[in-house]
Amino acid sequence: MPGPATEARFPDRPRRVSILGATGSIGRSTAALLRERPDLYDVQAIVGGDRAAELAALALALGAKRAVIANPDRLAELSGLLAGSDIEVEAGREAVVAAAALPADWIMSAITGAAGLEPTMAALRQGSFVALANKESIVCAGDLMIKAAHAHGSLILPVDSEHNAIFQCLGSRGESDGAADMGVEKLILTASGGPFRQLSLAEMAHVRPSDALAHPVWSMGAKISIDSATMMNKGFEIIEAHHLFGLPPARIEVLVHPQSVIHSMVGFVDGSHLAQLGSPDMRIPIASTLGWPERLTTGAPRLDLAEIGDLTFEPPDPIRFPALRLARSALEAGGTAPALLNAANEVAVEAFLQGAIGFLDIARICERVLDDIESTRLMDLAAVALADQQGRALAKQLIG
Repeated sequence: MPGPATEARFPDRPRRVSILGATGSIGRSTAALLRERPDLYDVQAIVGGDRAAELAALALALGAKRAVIANPDRLAELSGLLAGSDIEVEAGREAVVAAAALPADWIMSAITGAAGLEPTMAALRQGSFVALANKESIVCAGDLMIKAAHAHGSLILPVDSEHNAIFQCLGSRGESDGAADMGVEKLILTASGGPFRQLSLAEMAHVRPSDALAHPVWSMGAKISIDSATMMNKGFEIIEAHHLFGLPPARIEVLVHPQSVIHSMVGFVDGSHLAQLGSPDMRIPIASTLGWPERLTTGAPRLDLAEIGDLTFEPPDPIRFPALRLARSALEAGGTAPALLNAANEVAVEAFLQGAIGFLDIARICERVLDDIESTRLMDLAAVALADQQGRALAKQLIG
């Protein structure tokens, strides 16, 4: 992949960085790593959604040049909090995209949901390392994103622990979409199984949002926690892995691994398997992208395999977790089908969190949307936006 992003080195000056989604869990972890080595990084912009006080505090702590809040109703609050500083303050969707397009060496893309797609594309077009933590963007528009990265000399560095693990197993060679040419036979994405791994379908029908938010291993935001409970996140990760590493869906497997010590594995044609292991702490994959191609020291807990003792594995249950089947179906259909699935899932998850539907209704609504709306060719972002609107509209109609 040609271009400035493939120059495997730190620049002689501090590396210019921006954080999209700074007030979320990934953004906060990224900011914590930046504060540990302020000599290495020059923060260009940080972007948040709605939490003005948190965004202002991060902007001041990081010495950011620009702070952008997506909700324009929070502009006055953010401006007041940053009054007297030299930090530029802006708000709204266009300002978010403009911040993503600022010249930078490394950009964290961690805006949750489909809202992260346009800023991520803007980041890719200016030829950077783009640390991708927003799986929905590549789920909805993977082909477009990979084409943009190639065209503009950008490099996508996966932040999801599973894809980051695969990236590390492949040797971090800077060419994350060429696994098929490296003797790779299959990719194995591991899954914790979520909080309902051992529940029956009858029991799952009665779980509450608070139950689904109680992930047994990871500390995450509400949306990703529910996606973990349904295993829709793992379905999306199959789609993401296909785009990032260039393997067909049939060669991407999912294996439930409750301890979440092995974050993913790569199987090679000679029968060898490489696995990346680590404590379940997102600072590890974030740091691997932030320092790439170097490694950075983190305060993450060190792995003690003797203390852990057993590492266990089991296949996922396709009956209790139909989201895996739905994601594979959307990937096989191609075009705008993954965007339809993502839109329906976002609406259904929010409805579940609000108590409007049951847990098992999330997958049912997603399946209806895929069945009832025909996928079209993925020509541009307008096609993605239309599919997103259609999927959301039908999902809301089904919810009533």
